[in-house]
Parts: sequence; C-alpha cells; structure tokens
Amino acid sequence: MRIAYFPSLVFALMASLSSITYAAPAVHAEAKAPAVAQVASSEQAGKIDLNTADAAALQRELPGVGAVKAQAIVKYRESNGPFTSVDELLEVKGIGKAILESNREKLKVN
Repeated sequence: MRIAYFPSLVFALMASLSSITYAAPAVHAEAKAPAVAQVASSEQAGKIDLNTADAAALQRELPGVGAVKAQAIVKYRESNGPFTSVDELLEVKGIGKAILESNREKLKVN
C-alpha cells in the first residue's frame, strides 16, 4: 500500500518544483546594456584592423583562427611590417583562402 503512494508523491514534488521555476523573475537583456557600451572602437565599427589587433582579439573575433594562427598573424606582422591589404593575410602560415573569405568582411587594414 505504501508503494502505491510513492509515485504520487514524486509527481506532486516535481509539479511543485516546475511551478517554482516558472514563477522566478526573468532576467532582462537591458540590464547588461552598459557592458556592451564598453566595446573598443574598432569592434564597434565591426572590423578588426590587422595592423593593430593583438592575438587575443584576433582569436576572439575571427572564426577559424585559434591561438596558434593568431600568434602567427602577429609574428608575421612584426617580422614583415604592417599589412598592406587583407589579401596579404594569405602569406601567413596556416591561413588559407577559406579562412580569409569567411572573415573578409570583419577585417580591415589601416
């Protein structure tokens, strides 16, 4: 007889817990707006400057570019001088046409 009540008690407990989660206050996206306002000016324009971006920014903003490729871009810039065009990125080891084309709109050379 006791066993027959157990599933009912579990169901009642789960039902009460689910109603508590729906009653919790919602977090609004407006509360996070000031953090977005602190974005650097190059990121606000939506383009990353290959001649000024550090490895962390390149890794964070460019899909397909990890830590090794980002370091390679910075090292190439330090040894060969500033980039003259976005297409010059193809000369960096590990950067191919696919990565360049997928990130072309995000890159600029100043």
